Amino acid sequence: MQFNVARLRAPLDDPLIADFVEGLEPINALADGHPGFVWRLETEDGDATSIRLYDDDLVIVNMSVWEDVESLRAFVYTTDHRRYLARRKEWFTPIDEAYLVLWWVPAGTIPDPIEGVRRLEHLREHGPTPTAFTLGRSFPPPEVEESSLDLSGNV
Repeated sequence: MQFNVARLRAPLDDPLIADFVEGLEPINALADGHPGFVWRLETEDGDATSIRLYDDDLVIVNMSVWEDVESLRAFVYTTDHRRYLARRKEWFTPIDEAYLVLWWVPAGTIPDPIEGVRRLEHLREHGPTPTAFTLGRSFPPPEVEESSLDLSGNV
């Protein structure tokens, strides 16, 4: 499971963000067809840009489930997605803390986006742990059910 947040430099209908918006459909389609992809958060519009989990209307979220970290990493860094990643400073304001978090979910589980917010907060408070980690510092799938993990800060 991955969850990430970004703060837009301007509203989605602003010309400054037009290339990002135009790239949503092809990049999402690329993810949907990538090996290891399972699911992504989306509305009937086909993306998650209208979902607001924070008080700031310029903060958008992305959430997806992958079979393993390697599949996600390959999508992010070896597909056309990397061209959009390279342009993120044009569309998003820098975030000085973690903005992407990963965690394991049992097969067939589709987590609620609020869990993504909690996992990101956990990562920001505790750094990478088996409960919430990053592409750079990941952990193997747990031996216990994910529901037995305590997100209050006790691992």
